[in-house]
Amino acid sequence: MSSYDESDAFEGASLAARAMAARGAPYLDELNPAQRAAVEALDGPVLMLAGAGTGKTKALTARIVHLLNTGRARPNEILSVTFTNKAAREMKDRVGRLLGQSIEGMPWLGTFHSICVKLLRRHAELVGLKSNFTILDTDDQVRLMKQLIQAAGIDDKRWPARMLAGIIDNWKNRAWTPANLPASEAGAYDGKGPQLYALYQARLKELNAVDFGDLLLHVVTIFQTHDDVLQQYQRWFRYILVDEYQDTNVAQYLWLRLLAGAHKNICCVGDDDQSIYGWRGAEVGNILRFEKDFPGAHVVRLEQNYRSTPHILAAASGVIAGNKGRLGKELWTEAEEGEKVRLIGHWDGEEEARWIGEEIEAMQGGTRGMRPIRRDEVAILVRASHQMRAFEDRFLTIGLPYRVIGGPRFYERMEIRDAMAYFRVVTSPSDDLAFERIVNTPKRGLGDKAQQTIQRIARANGVPLVQGAALAVEQGEIKGKGGTELARLLDGLTRWGRLIGDASVSHVELAEMILDESGYTGMWQNDKTPEAPGRLENLKELVKALEQFENLQGFLEHVSLIMDNESDDTEEKVSIMTLHAAKGLEFPAVFLPGWEDGLFPSQRSMDESGQVGVEEERRLAYVGITRAEEVCTISFAGNRRVFGQWQSALPSRFIDELPEAHVEVLTPPGLYGGGYGAAGMGGVQSSIDARVAEANVYNSPGWKRLQARAGQRPVAQPGEARNTVIDMKAVSSHSVGERVFHQKFGYGAIIGIEGDKLEIDFEKAGTKKVVARFISAADDIPF
Repeated sequence: MSSYDESDAFEGASLAARAMAARGAPYLDELNPAQRAAVEALDGPVLMLAGAGTGKTKALTARIVHLLNTGRARPNEILSVTFTNKAAREMKDRVGRLLGQSIEGMPWLGTFHSICVKLLRRHAELVGLKSNFTILDTDDQVRLMKQLIQAAGIDDKRWPARMLAGIIDNWKNRAWTPANLPASEAGAYDGKGPQLYALYQARLKELNAVDFGDLLLHVVTIFQTHDDVLQQYQRWFRYILVDEYQDTNVAQYLWLRLLAGAHKNICCVGDDDQSIYGWRGAEVGNILRFEKDFPGAHVVRLEQNYRSTPHILAAASGVIAGNKGRLGKELWTEAEEGEKVRLIGHWDGEEEARWIGEEIEAMQGGTRGMRPIRRDEVAILVRASHQMRAFEDRFLTIGLPYRVIGGPRFYERMEIRDAMAYFRVVTSPSDDLAFERIVNTPKRGLGDKAQQTIQRIARANGVPLVQGAALAVEQGEIKGKGGTELARLLDGLTRWGRLIGDASVSHVELAEMILDESGYTGMWQNDKTPEAPGRLENLKELVKALEQFENLQGFLEHVSLIMDNESDDTEEKVSIMTLHAAKGLEFPAVFLPGWEDGLFPSQRSMDESGQVGVEEERRLAYVGITRAEEVCTISFAGNRRVFGQWQSALPSRFIDELPEAHVEVLTPPGLYGGGYGAAGMGGVQSSIDARVAEANVYNSPGWKRLQARAGQRPVAQPGEARNTVIDMKAVSSHSVGERVFHQKFGYGAIIGIEGDKLEIDFEKAGTKKVVARFISAADDIPF
């Protein structure tokens, strides 16, 4: 490194720094007092606690320039670590602009992984690798694990390779090698995880390969076991800067501590209130214990916000104050007061989407004294991707252009396209493209050769692929497991096709049946990747969308038409994304829909992580609110329709934490949730009665839950004590023990009632759950 071949770049940067020194340091004059204090505290450990919108990137890049400008370090002596390539590029560009020239001589400014690749190639032999090692992608990694699982005689359907990949990735994030894996992990992957981890790592060495987790893990191992190598880099990296420190995992934390252990010249920039990636290994504790790790650390709080209005900041502060153990800061701004955070309740999710669509259109012309807000200045931030469907459908219907950030549009998602392909083949067996998509999804042992056989037979006989497949099975051209599974699929397609138009099975139930009996839903239930739960939620949302149509064909036509209605890429579009994808972004107007307990905070976070999970969800709420510059609108729905059944919902507990003085309630009296801003619940009660009766939700579990919990958290003004109880009785039109008749299953007796579904013990068909509307009282059946 002392004979580094980029000396020309160093010299150029040095000349630029000297020129800047000669004319003063204008970059310091552009900083506020807190930012300047963080930039000028060059020696020793510094924690730059930077709240949302407080100019952390500006301060971080100014610090790099100041190190160069004062001669404290040459470009190659600064280690600056980011989480994304985009952030690294932006930092290089900003440093170049401040220096007045392009800066290419900073080899150690990049992501954790890109820097560790360089280090590992230099010292690969110390961990049993050659310097030309290969980096496996996720697919290669899973394929290798599958080989090891099969060799060990493990049922990979019950214990999928992706599940093991997730476990091992988590271990690597925590810097656990096979040799130092804690005893508490011995039961992982049916007790075989530790053994397979050791086999996997040995196989990687044989292949001279690493996965992404190894890049950090191997370098940490080298630093821990070779003091001479560690000391070399401690001398070379004289100053260390870290962006988004709250998102670091254990391996990244150990790597940074080892490098900074000698000189302690480390500056970490982050915000404990924006730590929202615990589910992928981030440890908020890393930033919380910074002062303990580095005694005497200089903590600088960046609290002046340049993004949002005082009302928006106050609302965000009110919510995040509910978290314990924070480092604490108070955001403030010199901006004008602006709009209060707007809160509105809706009867259901579809009404929520309609209202937001209308509000966005109204904003374009200016509304209620606000300036006109363009479509590309608006973002809708959802907690879960399945929430996007209602907005996409609504916007496509009214012709409001939109883009989905961080993922495909709802109907373009892989699992939705797969499900739609199943529906297409059932309704139109000659749809060859759809059949090609689903014939081996989920895996049925039908590889390229089998599919080519089907196509050859279909062409030879001039028939669609479905019939070609049937001929292939009949003629014994496809045998073994593949032939058996193909015959089962074809039997299913025939059976489902006969049920189209059958009065005993609604098209919604048929869709559920297709996805379940084909094994498609089960495929994602068995998939242990982090994406699988979201894909299952999207499938539920797809089935929910069917409820608005009379049959499957009508729904498929609708989707084809709206997806063909593509808008020009150059026009202004509303942005739709998840809250996680929105981190680091900002928009003049932000809508935050779906603030209901169970959706946000998510039920899974509460169930799996308890209070820790709720606190991370609260940080996500804080991130959502602070994305807004001028207008922030929070909404919730009183009901969500799931698989044809109404589920009632309570407003999110985070709504209780919004400070009343900074919230304007838009919910008009007469709608569910009209207690917000209304004189108690009395004036709203008759409307709720009428709406519930109209929706036919008698005796639904969700409605019962609402009655049971209403006394604990009835609807009221945010921040007020809630003391009004809803007193309503849910009545079922059927009763347990009643003898009934079903057109397909015959006579039976009701043994259980769950919402609008009845559990019935049929005399000939056994016990089944059926929708109440397909049941008649036995006495009403004429003989």
